[in-house]
Amino acid sequence: MAEYTLSRIRPEDKRAVGQMDALLKQEGIERDKNLDYSVGLFDEDYNLAATGSCFGNTLRCLAVSSAHQGEGLLNQVVSHLMEYQYGRGNTSLFLYTKCDTARFFRDLGFYEIARVDGRVVFMENRRTGFSDYLKGLQAETSSFTAVHPLPAHPSIGAVIMNANPFTLGHRFLLEQASAQADLLHVFVVSEDVSLVPLSVRERLVRAGSADLKNLVFHQTGPYMISNATFPSYFLKDSDTVIRSHAKLDIQVFLKIAAALHITRRFVGEEPFSQVTGIYNQVMKEELETNGLACAIIPRRADQDGAISASAVRKLLKEGNFEALKSKVPESTLQYFTSPEAEPVLARLRAAGDVRHY
Repeated sequence: MAEYTLSRIRPEDKRAVGQMDALLKQEGIERDKNLDYSVGLFDEDYNLAATGSCFGNTLRCLAVSSAHQGEGLLNQVVSHLMEYQYGRGNTSLFLYTKCDTARFFRDLGFYEIARVDGRVVFMENRRTGFSDYLKGLQAETSSFTAVHPLPAHPSIGAVIMNANPFTLGHRFLLEQASAQADLLHVFVVSEDVSLVPLSVRERLVRAGSADLKNLVFHQTGPYMISNATFPSYFLKDSDTVIRSHAKLDIQVFLKIAAALHITRRFVGEEPFSQVTGIYNQVMKEELETNGLACAIIPRRADQDGAISASAVRKLLKEGNFEALKSKVPESTLQYFTSPEAEPVLARLRAAGDVRHY
């Protein structure tokens, strides 16, 4: 029986990284750009037999050499990664895998959340994780409607936004959506990889829309992530990645919509990003196929054209607060001109390209 050594693969170890890339390629996988910890099982000659990685609370880039199938090596890699995740405080773990390997991860204790047939399956290690999340959303909604009763047959909508940071464009979207719904669920993307952290993004969304009285706020939790961190390593091309991400997000959203009786989703028009444009197109098609309406709201514009969060980040990076006045609510401006915002402004100033982050 061959003996294997489990070792961490560090970015500076060119030989090990090269072996990892070769093994992943052999299995039809490209190394994900978002990895913060990688390991490998090496034989006596330091040849890589199996590998796996983490990013945040996800497991990624899992592969075993075809020459070592059936030896239980991937089980060892996954078990190690789970122990490592638990050690750094991540007890709720997630992974994305091909449809034909989902059964393997079910046997390791992962449960399916949603899938896009023929493309990708989204899984987590808690049997009731997603159902508990839905119950939490229902509880938040019940607390709100206890104070703000709804009519007999309410119109219920939803908006999902990153708000990095909250602009007058976001504000316009919420104004338009709230005017067309008795109750509007506003989800703030919880994934904290934006230049403006979640705590600030959520606070500014609430402050900038405080006068709109039919809004109930939620976080997306770990169930909706950005294009930037959607794992694309086992999908063939960028168009497939965008469409798969959109379809998977919609499968998750459809379950949220059913739990909250949402019948319409509102999104902002996307004149700048081709990626988001394709995403919105797929989202509209998928929602309408499943009986939900999708309203695409034109962007609010000022003298410079359509207002975008990326343009606002550029102004913040430059310290151009005068130009900012026509693009953000007063509450957003007050925050960024206060001493409290200095750590966030320092991150923006230190960032390379803030327009497409």
